[in-house]
Amino acid sequence: MTGDQNQKIMPNIPIKMNKLRTIIRLYEEQTGLKTIAAMARTSRNTVKKYVQKWNSLKMTYEEFHGKSDAELHDLFCVPACMLQPNPRLEELEGLMPDICKELGRKGATTLQQWDKYRQNHPDGYGLTQFRLAIQRYRMITNPSMRMEHKAGDKMFIDYTGDKLWIYPHGESPRQVEVFVAILGCSLLTYVEAVSSQTKEDFISACENAFYYYGGVPQAMVPDNLKAAVTKAGRYESVLNEEFERFAEHYAVTVLPARVRKPKDKSVVENAVKLTYKDIFTRIEHLRCPDLKSLNAAIRSALEIHNYQLLSRRNYSRRSYFEEIERDVLGPLNPIRYQIKKHIMATVGKDGYVRLREDIHYYSVPYIYIGKKLKISYTTSDVEIFDGYTCVACHTRNRLEFKHTTNPEHLSPKHKAILEWSPETFIKQAAEINEDVEFYIRKVLEKKRYVDQANKSCSGILSLARKVGPLRLAAACRLADSYGRYSFLEIQDILKTQSELIEVPEETADIPEHENIRGKDYYK
Repeated sequence: MTGDQNQKIMPNIPIKMNKLRTIIRLYEEQTGLKTIAAMARTSRNTVKKYVQKWNSLKMTYEEFHGKSDAELHDLFCVPACMLQPNPRLEELEGLMPDICKELGRKGATTLQQWDKYRQNHPDGYGLTQFRLAIQRYRMITNPSMRMEHKAGDKMFIDYTGDKLWIYPHGESPRQVEVFVAILGCSLLTYVEAVSSQTKEDFISACENAFYYYGGVPQAMVPDNLKAAVTKAGRYESVLNEEFERFAEHYAVTVLPARVRKPKDKSVVENAVKLTYKDIFTRIEHLRCPDLKSLNAAIRSALEIHNYQLLSRRNYSRRSYFEEIERDVLGPLNPIRYQIKKHIMATVGKDGYVRLREDIHYYSVPYIYIGKKLKISYTTSDVEIFDGYTCVACHTRNRLEFKHTTNPEHLSPKHKAILEWSPETFIKQAAEINEDVEFYIRKVLEKKRYVDQANKSCSGILSLARKVGPLRLAAACRLADSYGRYSFLEIQDILKTQSELIEVPEETADIPEHENIRGKDYYK
């Protein structure tokens, strides 16, 4: 290669700045160009070129020595034409934030934006340079600020790796999961602390995100966690049945990210990092006693995060969302989604099925005793099915070892027992005879244990069907004269027919005497 050819090519290969410093230092020490080239291990023409540039700058060696590598690169390696301002380029770069913002609108294209640009700037750049300028702008801005997603298109969801703590009163502190959702276009973020990553908590957090945004996107992009995906696939994943029903409830498509492809959800990955920086750092010192107070603290920090200006932009996530994305989100379903669980249970001899999760019992019509039925339940309701027919509905009760009963489900025998009450017994006794009513009142008064009194009254009243009301009334009068109030007493009187023996109404008068103690003495 000749010297002229080398001279022609060398300007395209900038010299390293440490080698440049060596050349200028040796030149200032009055070393010859040939020696400098040998010591710097470069060509003589290269040394000559940079020495000529050095002489044209007319600066002192102290000034040269004090400059940074970047400043020396601009002085010695960048052509003068490139250092001069380019008004046309600066004008286009100034328009980039608004152009990229408009490209986030649904249906917007680069060609439309270029046509608009050329109408206002007839001497502007062509379409190719315009597109390169957009790519260049997106590359130099923070990756989390890229506006490549259309408004209302996708919501990305994930959990943070690190967890937060709650400090319940009188209990040990425990960790809680942190759910993060972000809209791909406006980057409006939603953060919520939940107890776990179960499908119940996951679906609830997704639903709360919809309500935070005031609408639903066209698609959700979750990671391949079990609450969302049953079986991950390269082309199509098998969704969790409950999560799929939730998505159908809100008319949202689910597009799980590919396994081990973090770029599929890079937006939410970056949102997780910002959650650590802008939310965790603000609330980690708090000792919240429960999820409610922790989420209140998260919401305060979240609003600060969403309202602060984006890097290199003159708007915030919230303002961009309100201007571009809110109106294109889908409508919310007016009915909140209820997660349903399904189990099979056999109806017991007493006409109840047991919900194992709560250890609570629910009644079903007695004709289903012994059959195996399906229990479908949510956080608030319990439905019991025989095939596809709903045979019973109840409000969910979480009290252990208790029974929830619909009286219409009971057999006539069980229904009668359920209807036991003092008022009922007294009313039935009055219909038989006033003496029976008086006796029943005494039984209810004397018996200390309610169930015992109920059984005694029920047994006494049932005797009217066997012996008739007159004999029962006579037996009650006789038992009352003895001061004995029980079912067995009435039963014995009727068995021996003692009520048929006439008892003198008055006894012979006994003259008063000081040795006669009287009946009150034995009380």
